[in-house]
Amino acid sequence: QVQLVESGGGLVQTGGSLRLSCVASGRTSNIATLGWFRQALGKDREFVTRISWSGDEPYYVDSVKGRFTISKNARNTVSLQMNNLQPEDTAIYYCAVVIFGTGQGYEYWGQGTQVTVSS
Repeated sequence: QVQLVESGGGLVQTGGSLRLSCVASGRTSNIATLGWFRQALGKDREFVTRISWSGDEPYYVDSVKGRFTISKNARNTVSLQMNNLQPEDTAIYYCAVVIFGTGQGYEYWGQGTQVTVSS
């Protein structure tokens, strides 16, 4: 199993920045991909960005391209640098992982961290 813990959320004004972190523990050698998702109040959860566990091949949805940067460091941590935040970025942000060979998609999730952008 893999355990994920997010941190770094908070309240920021429009145009501000936050840096989220997701720390993985457990069977991290089995991780193929880590993704960030978000869920705003009353809305469905949406995919935001992902990166391979080796730190390659970042991918972003169009709404965050040029503002968000995902990166992987060597200590089982993936960071999400969020710049020029907008009120529509307000949501609970979750990290999740895909495990090699299971075919189960994103099967381990963190507890989430709240990001609030005031206008």
